[in-house]
Amino acid sequence: MEHPTTPQGAERVVWAYAYQIDPPRPESQLGDVRHLLDQEQASATIDIRPWQARLVLEAHVTHILVVSDSPAQDRHINRSVEAELKRLNAPFTITVPLAICNTPASPDDESLVTS
Repeated sequence: MEHPTTPQGAERVVWAYAYQIDPPRPESQLGDVRHLLDQEQASATIDIRPWQARLVLEAHVTHILVVSDSPAQDRHINRSVEAELKRLNAPFTITVPLAICNTPASPDDESLVTS
């Protein structure tokens, strides 16, 4: 999927959503999910587009927090993560995407795409 270029100085919206895995899974079971997220992060960095995800392990639920340049939740990464969670028999829900900020776009602004 090509990412449209945002003109310098124009505002862009960044979106956030989360997968909630309940009951939670230990990190040892989520290695393949982490690998998928790391691959997408590397791709986003190369493409210079905002996309980042974090696994948050808690006692009552495991979260995958995603920040993206799009509210779309039908991208290849979403389908891959969901397929892996289903393979693990890990029940999950996904939140509605929420616009979290408008930021000026500039060619050297990588604050949203780096770890």
